[in-house]
Amino acid sequence: MKRLAGLSALALIITSTSGCGWVWGENGYFRDRGSDYLTARQTAPMQLPADVEAKRLDPLLPVPQQIRDSDVQGEYDVPRPQALAVAGDVSEFSLQNSGDSSWLVAQRVPAEVWPGARQFFEDGGFRIVDERPQTGEFSTDWQRFDALSSSMQSRLSGRVAGLDNNTETRVHVRLEPGVQRNTSEIFVVTAQRPAGSSADVPFTERSVNKVLDAALLDELQVNLSRSVEQGGSVSLLAGRDYDAPSRVSLSEDGNGNPVLNLSTDFDRAWSGVGRSLRMAELRIDDINRTLGVYYVNLAEGPQRANEKPGLFSRMFGGSESKDDIEARAERYQVRLTAVGDTVQVTVEKDLNTVAPSDVARRVLGMIQENLG
Repeated sequence: MKRLAGLSALALIITSTSGCGWVWGENGYFRDRGSDYLTARQTAPMQLPADVEAKRLDPLLPVPQQIRDSDVQGEYDVPRPQALAVAGDVSEFSLQNSGDSSWLVAQRVPAEVWPGARQFFEDGGFRIVDERPQTGEFSTDWQRFDALSSSMQSRLSGRVAGLDNNTETRVHVRLEPGVQRNTSEIFVVTAQRPAGSSADVPFTERSVNKVLDAALLDELQVNLSRSVEQGGSVSLLAGRDYDAPSRVSLSEDGNGNPVLNLSTDFDRAWSGVGRSLRMAELRIDDINRTLGVYYVNLAEGPQRANEKPGLFSRMFGGSESKDDIEARAERYQVRLTAVGDTVQVTVEKDLNTVAPSDVARRVLGMIQENLG
């Protein structure tokens, strides 16, 4: 052991007197690698198959304009990459295109977008004659161009050629839950026929008048974005027409546990139950849409945005500790399960334990009350 300690001390002395060149020097193991990029060699660009569409990729770390060249002598500090130009105000509504299809993506749930989209077409002079909130669709009547509002006429006439009173147009709008959670996708398709005709021209899957459909989507995007910028908001009550089930019934399963039955699809049931929980001012601690579960805490009120303790609480330590809050917590899971054409809502203590009957009936009753 003494011999090992002596050898260690000798190695330490040799290292310190030699300047640690083998460790930290130019050829050392922990050398400065800041100029290694100068030895990099350019290779031929990657070749893609002929049937693959190449898209431009902007570099995440652009190369600085001023870099070292052969004229630079001595030490050289590698400059930091140029900062990316990021827009400070990103709209909640964006147009998407794929092949012949175009649609509008909203960073909001369909229940919040539905009232604004419907209002846009009504303000534009379109007469809505068929609406099905349960499926997120509405259609307008056959109308000539001069039946629209003057502002809508001026906006469309400058962008769409051939709009006149010799044709009649109707519009079909469809809202769907987006691929990402809490987003919506809006599709607009028009149909046209000669003015005065009684032909029942159906809506098609693909756009027949791409220019007109694109113009309506563009105007809808501008209108919705302007509404948000001006502080416009959609209340939870306004979304009721969209995600409220056609039938709601509170019953019991085979074991006598309360069950809320919703006659709707899962997407709208999920939106409606979430809206009802917020309207009932129940605390939602977490959600898992994949499992169809809202995690609620019945002992606390709803969590407000940017909620912070007051001045005196911060000064004198009057705010409650996490242990106190956890001690009185009443945590339950509100679970949605798709069963055929309906969705069943139950309340559980955890995955393997149902909630007490009185608790489940109280929570489901509040959801039912705010769904209609």
